[in-house]
Amino acid sequence: MFKIKENVIAVDKSGINDELLQQLKKLNDKYDAMGQDLSSYLDGLLYSDYLTYWDYIHLDTLLSLQTPRTSFPDEKIFIIYHQITELYFQLILHEIAQISEDPLNEADLIMRLRRINKYFKHLIDSFEIMQDGMERGQFLKFRMSLLPASGFQSVQYRKIEVCSTDAINLTTHDKRFKLDPYLPEDYLYDYLYWKSGATELATGKKTLTLNQFDDKYAENIIDLITEYKQKNIWRIYQKHYESTAKNQELIDLMKEYDLLANVSWPLAHYKSAVKYLNKDEEQISASGGTNWQKYLPPRFQKIQFFPTLWTEEEIEEWGKGWVMKEVFDK
Repeated sequence: MFKIKENVIAVDKSGINDELLQQLKKLNDKYDAMGQDLSSYLDGLLYSDYLTYWDYIHLDTLLSLQTPRTSFPDEKIFIIYHQITELYFQLILHEIAQISEDPLNEADLIMRLRRINKYFKHLIDSFEIMQDGMERGQFLKFRMSLLPASGFQSVQYRKIEVCSTDAINLTTHDKRFKLDPYLPEDYLYDYLYWKSGATELATGKKTLTLNQFDDKYAENIIDLITEYKQKNIWRIYQKHYESTAKNQELIDLMKEYDLLANVSWPLAHYKSAVKYLNKDEEQISASGGTNWQKYLPPRFQKIQFFPTLWTEEEIEEWGKGWVMKEVFDK
């Protein structure tokens, strides 16, 4: 039907419209610029099989990734839920990576923050799916086979935090205003707030859960802090938008993101932990022995990605509004 010789397309025009001819010309120009022969690539297209949905998303592989450690049926719900959570984290990190690239116009930043907030809202709402679909009795039994694994070890969530703000804003509240924000990254890493959450309740020592995480990811997190020091979301905002005419929609979206990530998300965990780990007057430690009673409530950590967007009163009352609404229905 057609031949390509010296950048000239010879075509038998029967059944070929002008639009297709133009597409062929563009393809020829593209491959010619790379020193490639379009005809060879078209042969490859001719002989290749049609793409199927199940191959494209690797459906068979995806459905083979649930491997419960026990015979309790609801353990599969627990696994699938956490896998879905990690996929949403991947979507959020995908948006943050694009935000971090200069130059970024305000409309794009607003669009990506909307997406991030929507992903977090889905994550927060999805907790009810797990809570309603998983029997407490089964969970309290199969959880013992998971030790010392813990959702605490989700490195993607730590990456979301690090890529959203300066490391100093992620340090423990009692040290945050005493530490030099220009300290080396490996030094600041030791003071990140969540590390205090993986301590043994009885002794205060680092749990195996935390030691495992540090062994596998500490270097990676420290490198990420360095990489995003000047291009996390907070820095992007300060560099391009803080001193200019303020867009209230942008500010509102950033504050919403702050609340979703640092109040609603940890408190959704807390609400779930109360349901599954409170037994009469006894409080059961989370899988891996993490100190969830101190680690999850935002009022203890007071983490804000974008601290100067909030008043002192709002920071002091951090998380209280959620508790009043969810616990006391006010």
